[in-house]
Amino acid sequence: MKKQDIAGILEFLRGAEQLKNTLRSGNTSNGRRESTAEHTWRLCLMILLFEDEYPEIDILKLMKICIIHDLGEAISGDIPAVDQIAGSNKALEERKDLEQLLQPLRSDLQEKILQLWDEYEQATSPEARLAKAFDKLETVLQHTQGQNPPDFDYAFNLAYGKKYTDHDALTTQIRAMIDKDTQALAENSPSV
Repeated sequence: MKKQDIAGILEFLRGAEQLKNTLRSGNTSNGRRESTAEHTWRLCLMILLFEDEYPEIDILKLMKICIIHDLGEAISGDIPAVDQIAGSNKALEERKDLEQLLQPLRSDLQEKILQLWDEYEQATSPEARLAKAFDKLETVLQHTQGQNPPDFDYAFNLAYGKKYTDHDALTTQIRAMIDKDTQALAENSPSV
């Protein structure tokens, strides 16, 4: 590998490090805001644990999609689903940010990552659809175990991402178990 290619990868990795600092709307179990990098780590761990249930899925491709799905957030941050403005195009903005983040990389590496990101965003493959399902499952799971503020909108999570989490029998079953916890939290939280 050429020295300039290594330098480009290192520069990209320095930029991607910002995902460790990019905070999401949910909190960890000790009350600290969760980072995008932490979300991505546990999403990949979930895939690893459920891998055997999906023998027809290319798990390496699925992992790659999960690793890159939120990379664009390293530039402009995360916009929680509950805060998205009607008519805005979060995907377009996130893709522009991703393109900016990828600039130090060789064009073939840029294209490889953009292709995976587009596949995820448009849910055009079985791996991308499953990534979307587990992405939403990881998010709602975190919201059930995080030490969230008193006005946290648990009720929002009961519908959040259902079109993706109803992917198959297993993701539907996982979602039902998480929703049970979410419902209990919603019933015990003060009205907003």
